[in-house]
Amino acid sequence: MTQRHHEIGLRALNVFLLSAVPLLSIAADTPPTPAPVLNTGDTAWMLTSSGLVLLMTVPGLALYYAGMVRAKNVLSVLMQCFAVTCLVTVLWVLYGYTVAFDTTGMVKGAINLNTFVGSLAKAFLRGVGVDTLWQPDTTVANAIPESVFMMFQMTFAIITPALIVGAFAERMKFSALLWFMGIWSSLVYLPIAHMVWGGTGSLLGDLGVLDFAGGTVVHINAGVAGLVAALMIGRRKGFPTTAMPPHNLGLTVIGASLLWVGWFGFNAGSAVAANGAAGMAMAVTQIATASAALAWMFAEWISHGKPSVLGIVSGAVAGLVAITPASGFVGPMGALAIGAIGAIFAFFASTKLKRAMGYDDSLDVFGVHAVAGIVGALLTGVFAAASLGGSKTDFNIVSQLGIQGIGVCTTITYDIVMTFIILKLIDLSIGLRVTEEAEMQGLDLSQHDERGYNL
Repeated sequence: MTQRHHEIGLRALNVFLLSAVPLLSIAADTPPTPAPVLNTGDTAWMLTSSGLVLLMTVPGLALYYAGMVRAKNVLSVLMQCFAVTCLVTVLWVLYGYTVAFDTTGMVKGAINLNTFVGSLAKAFLRGVGVDTLWQPDTTVANAIPESVFMMFQMTFAIITPALIVGAFAERMKFSALLWFMGIWSSLVYLPIAHMVWGGTGSLLGDLGVLDFAGGTVVHINAGVAGLVAALMIGRRKGFPTTAMPPHNLGLTVIGASLLWVGWFGFNAGSAVAANGAAGMAMAVTQIATASAALAWMFAEWISHGKPSVLGIVSGAVAGLVAITPASGFVGPMGALAIGAIGAIFAFFASTKLKRAMGYDDSLDVFGVHAVAGIVGALLTGVFAAASLGGSKTDFNIVSQLGIQGIGVCTTITYDIVMTFIILKLIDLSIGLRVTEEAEMQGLDLSQHDERGYNL
């Protein structure tokens, strides 16, 4: 090599090194994604939370609903909640988990099929093994077993369709119920869960919709579907002129109490870690529930002259619903407000609105879950602000309210359309409703050939 060639080579090397300095600087400023490391404390909390959320459906929701129906239908409601738990578990393992949470093909800002649903890369839980870890935050090494995350989210997928049972209690065929729950979970719950919680590249997640534990995904979703189902199936025979009081409020109180305890797993577990966010989510859940129960009780006392047991437990559930989307973002004072406001709106929806509109939402699924869920989702956009005791800094309340509204409206619109189509197809094929004779006899005997009580 000549001296000239040597000088040219040195100049080229210098140019390359100088041009690489900015790139090296950028690389130095961007820390690499840490490898996931199992956090046993987080894992223990998520195992506990999964059990608590399952407790919400069986026995919590099952007993809550069973006490509110007439004695001749008590077993039918218990059976429906139990069967939904089994059905959704199997569907979740086959394809539900991957459709809701697999991130293959997702890119921020890009609109494609994976913006709305996950891929089938993890169908049949392919790749979810004993040593497979899942990171809630890829910038932090802390991780839990993916099997635990899968199980935790399964319990959410179970309770959502089970909530709908209360809207058409005492009149739907059991065979129609199984078809409806399987199809609705697949075509409504899974896409909404993915659009909100699917991560970077999901439709509502990228928009910035705040839903910590399921205000839109679970409660608005279930409540709106319940209203559509109640309208399409029609009123119970004798409604509203025939009195249809709860046959055993003791069961309802026990069920509501189990829901309250289980909800700590629902909300605090959604932090997916044993940390301060989980602790505050648990605290605000308790505060909002108590505030809501008292608000409903006093509203009923003023309106009807006496406070009722059914009223105070309904208020508690409304408070649990309202705080769900906000639980990871608001402080104690925000929780007091959200609980009380959510309960007041739910009270009037379950009494005045229901009576005025004439629909037969048997156990007030729309009035409690959809209405309190909408209130909670919108108020999340207010009380999440640090200036109001929330955890969000650099937070524009007006802008976030608009985003929350888009999330609510998207969920409601998609839910109404899909639920109507699913129910219509089932009605045209096998029929939705039991015969008049079967309804008069009661679903316990007509659908299951059993009695809840042998008197």
